[in-house]
Amino acid sequence: MSIARVTRVIGTSPVGFQDALEEALKRAARTLRGITDLNVISQRVKVENNEIKEYVTELDITFVVEGS
Repeated sequence: MSIARVTRVIGTSPVGFQDALEEALKRAARTLRGITDLNVISQRVKVENNEIKEYVTELDITFVVEGS
């Protein structure tokens, strides 16, 4: 039997949602091992002067707890 944990992260990008998601995963993978799942909680954009300035993706990342 294994135990998993979920942590919530937020990724941002000036390029798009996919890039924001990939940046969040890349950063999380530096400190979390055994990532098995991503669940997109929300996506939104930051707007300035009627232009999209930043894409924001909020994710739940599931990973297996070591030694379980």
